[in-house]
Amino acid sequence: MKKTLLVAFSLMFSITISYAQDEENDTIPNGWKKEGNVQLLFNQSAFNKEWTGGGTSSIAGNLSVDYQFNYKMDDFSWNNRIFGNYGLTKVKDDEFIRKTSDRLELNSIAGKKIQESNYYYSWFLNFRTQFAKGYEFSEDAETGKTLRTEISDFMSPGYLQTGPGIMWKKNDDLVINFAPATARFIFVNKDFTTGPDYVDGDYFGVDEGKAMRFELGASLSGYFKYGIMENVAMEHTLSLYSNYLDKPGNIDIDYLLNVEMGINDYLSANLVFQAVYDDNAVGAFQIREVFGLGINFGF
Repeated sequence: MKKTLLVAFSLMFSITISYAQDEENDTIPNGWKKEGNVQLLFNQSAFNKEWTGGGTSSIAGNLSVDYQFNYKMDDFSWNNRIFGNYGLTKVKDDEFIRKTSDRLELNSIAGKKIQESNYYYSWFLNFRTQFAKGYEFSEDAETGKTLRTEISDFMSPGYLQTGPGIMWKKNDDLVINFAPATARFIFVNKDFTTGPDYVDGDYFGVDEGKAMRFELGASLSGYFKYGIMENVAMEHTLSLYSNYLDKPGNIDIDYLLNVEMGINDYLSANLVFQAVYDDNAVGAFQIREVFGLGINFGF
């Protein structure tokens, strides 16, 4: 499955570049360009006790904040984006409220244009973590009660990537960056790596008693946003990373698809799909999908 997705991603960005090169270059004005959006998604289902078709009442909410502040001055550009997303769901008769999403991310990339082309010398920085504690849920064999075990928290893990590279930039909505010498730092709480039974690398690749792991590798990232029909926009974000120092063939993948369907200035329907592969965390794909009605506030 991992190879299939890599082939699909490569094909997607090949088509993206071919499509973009057929169009004339967009002119981005000098100065700052700032925009932001706050969105609240709702999902709800309810069944009364007489309902014979089966089902469980539940309610869910997802809050996201997206703020971009980009700067351009002649042949220099600096793009920045802060993204926060937090979602909760409550199922009837379940003792605990559970998270559906939790992500805090900062992306920053600066570039100096290479002559009269779409290529730039670049330097990028990416930081991501989560807002709140994460839990693993299980069931007590004797009582049948739901148990929860803390497995993550704010800055545990936290990821920081940075390095020089080459960027291909059509405009603010179409950017691809390759950084062949990327430093990556993985931060964790020592409480998760301390214990008599802990084995080096079990918690996000961090050794026993340590709070950080350093990696050096290659990073490829891409961003593409476009309209597919009136009031419907599709946004792709892809990040690939290979660690030269340990199993370079195990490529970390983080792909995010966001489809926004505008109803009016304040209402929209959103589909979010995310696929993550990181064998330091889980040796399999992590998949997340959220769909709901959104209330928007732009600033």
